[in-house]
Amino acid sequence: MGRPFPTKVNRRTFGGKASDDRSMVGTIDLLQEGDVIGCEPLPSGSNAVFVLSLARHDKTIRAIYKPQRGEAPLWDFPDGTLYQRELASYVVSQALGWGLVPPTVIRFGPYGIGAVQLFIATRTVSYGDLAAKYPPALRRIAAFDWLVNNADRKAAHCLQAQDGRIWGIDHGLTFHAMPKLRTVIWEFSGQPVPQDLIDDFALLRGRLRNGDGLIHSLSQLISPDEIEALDQRLTAILRHPVFPAWSGSYRSIPWPPF
Repeated sequence: MGRPFPTKVNRRTFGGKASDDRSMVGTIDLLQEGDVIGCEPLPSGSNAVFVLSLARHDKTIRAIYKPQRGEAPLWDFPDGTLYQRELASYVVSQALGWGLVPPTVIRFGPYGIGAVQLFIATRTVSYGDLAAKYPPALRRIAAFDWLVNNADRKAAHCLQAQDGRIWGIDHGLTFHAMPKLRTVIWEFSGQPVPQDLIDDFALLRGRLRNGDGLIHSLSQLISPDEIEALDQRLTAILRHPVFPAWSGSYRSIPWPPF
C-alpha cells in the first residue's frame, strides 16, 4: 500500500483483558527486539514461511516469520500486504479483549520485512474434536472471522496449545473491502451471536469511532476503504447479531479446507 508501517504498535491501542497480561507484553518485546539465532523454512502453501529462534537476555522463543518478499501475488488482495493484515488481525483481537491471535509484530528478519508471530506448541487434536469439546471457543473464532472478513479459515488454522488454550492463526487474507468470508466454521449458521460477544463488538465500535488510537494503528496496516468496510460489518453485526447462513456453495469454504 506504500504507507509506513509501525515498528511497534502502541500497546494502549489494544485495551481489553488480553492486553493486560504482562507475560504477553514481555513476549511482544522479545518478538520485536530478539536477536535471530535460527531460521528454518516451514513447509507451507504458496507463501514462504519460516520458524525463527529469537533470543534476548536470558530468554529464547520460537516464532513464525512470514516475509513480505515471500508472498505470492493474488488477484484480489493488493501485493505485499498480507503480513500487514496478520498484524491488523492481532490488533483487532486485542482491542476486543479476546486474545485469539498469538502475539504478532512487524519487523525485519533474514528475508526482509514481515510478520513475526509467537510459535504455538500444540496438542494433536482434530478440528472435529475441537468443535465438539469447545463450541464457545469456535463460536468466538467464527464471530471474529465474520468481523475481519477472513477469506481463509481452514481447520488447521484452529489450534489447541499444550496448555489447552484455543488460538486462531493465519490471518493474511483478511479485511478486504468486499465480502470474502470463506471458512470451515459454518456450524453456527443462523444461530444468535452470544450476548457477551455482542457487548465486546459494541465496545469495539465505540473505540473505532472515538479516536483512541485504534484507527491510527489500523490505518498503518490496511486501507481507508478496508477500515470503512470493517466499521460497516461491525454495524451490520450489531443490527442483526445472527451468524451468517452458509449458502451451500463450495466458494464459501477455503481449499484445501484442512
